[in-house]
Amino acid sequence: MWKALIVAMPLIAVALVSRADRINRPAHMISEMVSELCGHEEPFLAENQAAMRRMMKDMDIDPSGDVDRDFSATMIPHHQGAIEMAQAELRHGQNEQLRRIAQEIIVEQQQEIAAMRLALGQGLPPPAAAPDQAADLPVSAATSESRSTVGSAIMIH
Repeated sequence: MWKALIVAMPLIAVALVSRADRINRPAHMISEMVSELCGHEEPFLAENQAAMRRMMKDMDIDPSGDVDRDFSATMIPHHQGAIEMAQAELRHGQNEQLRRIAQEIIVEQQQEIAAMRLALGQGLPPPAAAPDQAADLPVSAATSESRSTVGSAIMIH
């Protein structure tokens, strides 16, 4: 029972702080407090949030009048965002099962991006292997505003 309580304490603290501060503090202050409580997760959260921001920005398109082109124009950044989030998991995650899932996400999403590009008559990028170690991942994927995946396998501008 004590082990469960010790494990649950940080989660309880976050819930209490979030609930109490929701009324009195802006969201960014709450986010900072959670980061302080879970500081070890900060690099992952920063990379994940950057990937989400890029994905949402890049999915905001002007309609072209071509449903297929518009579908791909929104789905390619969506898949790219999934790749970048999976890369962040590989860089920072410890759970081997989730790391394997992240590797699969990278491969599958790259394949789907390639299939969409082919369907639209666009060229394919050079092939690149999916990373299997955190050291194989480019750090720039999380910090750069450019749209690239592992080994510059897919470039979207």
